Amino acid sequence: MASDPLFLVAAAAVLGVAVILLMGIGNFGKGGDPKTANKLMRWRIIGQAVAVALILLFVLVRRGG
Repeated sequence: MASDPLFLVAAAAVLGVAVILLMGIGNFGKGGDPKTANKLMRWRIIGQAVAVALILLFVLVRRGG
């Protein structure tokens, strides 16, 4: 499974979402700019949608459907 390219892309997307989330938490902890917080939230939501779509695609392909 770890050698499957689709799995690696989905895992990278999940990791990207985690990085964006940590950046947002760091920005919040510093009392950063609200515009930056909103931008990070938008990127996180987009990243989550992409990650979920890739995970669903991976499951669909692995099931043979």
